[in-house]
Amino acid sequence: MAKRFGGQFSPGGAGQASAAAGAPRGRLQRSPVGARVNLLFFWPVLLLAKGYFGPPAQFFGMLVAALLLVLAAWLTREGVRAHAAYEARKLARRPAIPRKIFASVLTGLALGLAGYFAFGAMGAALSGGLGAVLHSLSFGLDPLRSKGFDEVGAFQAQRAEHAVAEAEAYLSQMAQAVQRAGDPQVMAQMRSFQAVVGQMLQTVQDDPRDLSAARKYLGVYLMGARDAAQKFADLHQRHADGPAKPDFMQLLSDLEAGFDAKTQKLLLADHADLTVEIEVLRARLQREGVRLE
Repeated sequence: MAKRFGGQFSPGGAGQASAAAGAPRGRLQRSPVGARVNLLFFWPVLLLAKGYFGPPAQFFGMLVAALLLVLAAWLTREGVRAHAAYEARKLARRPAIPRKIFASVLTGLALGLAGYFAFGAMGAALSGGLGAVLHSLSFGLDPLRSKGFDEVGAFQAQRAEHAVAEAEAYLSQMAQAVQRAGDPQVMAQMRSFQAVVGQMLQTVQDDPRDLSAARKYLGVYLMGARDAAQKFADLHQRHADGPAKPDFMQLLSDLEAGFDAKTQKLLLADHADLTVEIEVLRARLQREGVRLE
């Protein structure tokens, strides 16, 4: 029987699976941290090089400025990631710490300090202010308001947000365990399972009232699947030809079918609720004497 070829960068191979492992929703998501963010970690090196050839006071000032830039770069990277996670969700709280805003302030302070030793007080004001403004324009501001909490009850939205975050954490840990096993077929099956779970998560976010019906799936079942994935990874690393692989793939297939069936039931229930609301509205309009075609 013919055997399908699979390499690291083939469809379903380890290269693609590793990229998908960090995407909780089962999609191949591009990292929000791009070259612009990574380039921020390079500028402190230039400040240190400039200060190295100057007097001790200038070197100390450039060292402090470089440390501030490193902290600003780290805050920017974390802020970009937090903003991307905020945009990906329909229910999301604003970040507790406005990382990108703090990073802009630190960038301004660092460049102002460097400008003081290089050009004096006027240079410090210009370079500091320009650096803070350019940083804000390049990376934007942090989300300052929570979203999705006005359309539904705050308590329901909070419960749904917590349940979705917990489910995504289980799914991410499960994907990391499967990636550690290093089997392309299992990774492909895992990506398919991630996509199905992502549909359920999206359904719960669209209507937090579905959480009660889906809570067991997003909590107990995913936690058990995470534990099974971790045990499978340990066994597969020791005995790649053992029965652990077919058993675990069957488990993923069964879980995928169960999650998909439950999601369809949730969607049908939402559609039924919509139909009832439409019929009630039609009846009210007819009582008001509005003629409906």
